[in-house]
Amino acid sequence: MNLELNNKYALVCGSTAGIGKATASALAEEGVNVTLIARNEDKLKAVLANLPQHRNHNYIVADFSNPSELKEKIESYISENHGFNILINNTGGPSGGPIFSAKIEEFESAFTQHLKCNHILVQALVPFMKEENYGRIINVISTSVKQPLDGLGVSNTIRGAVANWSKTMANELGQFGITVNNVLPGATATERLSQIIKNKSEKSGSSIDDAKEAMQNAIPAKRFAKPEETAYAITFLASARAAYINGINLPVDGGRTKSL
Repeated sequence: MNLELNNKYALVCGSTAGIGKATASALAEEGVNVTLIARNEDKLKAVLANLPQHRNHNYIVADFSNPSELKEKIESYISENHGFNILINNTGGPSGGPIFSAKIEEFESAFTQHLKCNHILVQALVPFMKEENYGRIINVISTSVKQPLDGLGVSNTIRGAVANWSKTMANELGQFGITVNNVLPGATATERLSQIIKNKSEKSGSSIDDAKEAMQNAIPAKRFAKPEETAYAITFLASARAAYINGINLPVDGGRTKSL
């Protein structure tokens, strides 16, 4: 299938590891000009060096804990370079723990890094998308928007807010050839999953291997996802072939989520 992504421009957040890195690579393989954005310049350079070099790839150094800096940097980049047809909103999840014991500062920090920064990027990128009559905004969030996950109180709360923000945005922007969708990864083999397994092990008193096996057994596929598998779903939603898919929450979780 020709995804018709050749020579599109994409901004991929959190693109130095995990799903973000895999997505940057998958888009680049389809002929997309990819701009990476994250806070560690050395890691950005390393990822950039491994992307296909026959495209106009680039990177932006920005810290999502500082929204005003992000806004300044993205607006400056667009004014000096080009706009983007595709936005992949992807930020590392908040720390785990029960919601009752969460500090107010944890909610504020997560809200800033996820919803506020998503909104800043959308407002900066949508004018170009409207001009092109082609826009794809894909938010990488969590299956917790369908089924809250135990021990991830702050994450469950903020992910739900992002999902509702996204659906509202999809209703408003659909008329301009812009789709807004959410991809909901399940347990994916990333550094964050390793930390979650460690936390479950410590809480239950079981070994790391036992905690890992218990998590895998709760998934019909009986394994964790590879970051690339989620990236392929994101890439399809970014394509011209997905033009009539708008405002959805797409789980990529091996069947773990119990709801329809």
